[in-house]
Amino acid sequence: MSADLTDLYQQVILDHNRRPRNRGQLPTANRVAHGDNPSCGDQCSVYLRLDGDKIAELSFDGSGCAISQASASLMTTQLKGKTAAEAQALFDEFHYIITTGEVPEELNDLAAFAGVHAFPARIKCATLGWHAALNALKNDPAGTTTETHQD
Repeated sequence: MSADLTDLYQQVILDHNRRPRNRGQLPTANRVAHGDNPSCGDQCSVYLRLDGDKIAELSFDGSGCAISQASASLMTTQLKGKTAAEAQALFDEFHYIITTGEVPEELNDLAAFAGVHAFPARIKCATLGWHAALNALKNDPAGTTTETHQD
């Protein structure tokens, strides 16, 4: 597979899809949120355990395409130990990458999703788990749907 960042299915995406990290319900969660993408059927629940203002543990569960599942998996590895403000900043960076295809100078695993920008319908797949996590951080009991977000 090409190392070109515009390639939609980067090795990182394939790896996180085949071997998702932090998959399953988190028994110690004190925040939970669910996300749904009605246009394609992707679903993602995010489970967080906050310790003060930091994410001590998180996991996800759900079903969907390789992009949504890999994104949720990678998200869990990136958000652990972050505050809500840091999580929002990381989402903003991720959203910038997937909507523009531009990668910040400080390259990280989120850059693997740069190719998503060439497939606008897949942006909602990539952000589904992130929106659920941000809702969980806000302790918002209402589920999130990709129809309510401008991605």
